[in-house]
Amino acid sequence: MIDMTPWQTIAAQRIHDRPDAPGRMQGKVALITGAAQGFGLGIAQILHREGAAVMLADYNLPLAQKEAEKMGNRAQAVYADVSREADVAAMVGRTVEAFGGIDLLVNNAGIVRSGSLQALEAADFERVTAVNYTAFFLCAKYVSAVMQAQHEADPAWSGDIVAVNSKSGLVGSNRNFAYAGSKFGGIGLVQSFALELCPARIKVNAVCPGNFLDGPLWSDPENGLFVQYLRAGKVPGAQTVADVRRFYEAKVPMNRGCLPEDVGRAVLYCVEQQYETGQAIPVTGGQVMLS
Repeated sequence: MIDMTPWQTIAAQRIHDRPDAPGRMQGKVALITGAAQGFGLGIAQILHREGAAVMLADYNLPLAQKEAEKMGNRAQAVYADVSREADVAAMVGRTVEAFGGIDLLVNNAGIVRSGSLQALEAADFERVTAVNYTAFFLCAKYVSAVMQAQHEADPAWSGDIVAVNSKSGLVGSNRNFAYAGSKFGGIGLVQSFALELCPARIKVNAVCPGNFLDGPLWSDPENGLFVQYLRAGKVPGAQTVADVRRFYEAKVPMNRGCLPEDVGRAVLYCVEQQYETGQAIPVTGGQVMLS
């Protein structure tokens, strides 16, 4: 483990010195990974609007910086390949230096590589696992080191780790096993981290969104899921990406894809509630229901 003592010391000393703005997240510092676009950006915007200081972490630093500049005060950006331990430690340290600590980690960064058992390459499987599963461990490891120091400095302090998981972490996904497997594993990490970190007043929960059909993950014309699923033959009879989209819209009782606002509200709920940890909350428009 990279030595986090300098940042733990800063966080403990500045436990009551946070950027302050009115809102439901007043006085809190949030670190959001994969925050340059998609769900991550939407969550960061909602948290910032509700008074939080936000650090937008992303592999695409120029885009993250551009979005942070749009938000203005209490928003900054940092580069991170969350599958690399050194990047994660530096990301956490930069957040502490900028804002004095961390009260909320939103572990959002993720990738998808779909394909059948015979078509998917081992390298693609390993990359999905590294970004979606191993990176959650790394982010939780280094953020919790700072959070535990804050708790020791002020036993009344409390914090949150929220994993943006997926409905594919609750039910299997045909020809999308690398992604689904990483997300199922992520739920196991959520429950295990929740048990370990509860004594330090750190809640650990997951939100499990449905499909963000309008986001770049799905709609990118070169590598989006509509294109990937069409190529993989995941939707029987589909001839165009429009056919694939209609297929997925028809699966949702509320007849639309999930939006960043839906996920942001779920994240706010995770922070505000005081008596749930280790949970996986569907945000799927009724497509997936817990039993």
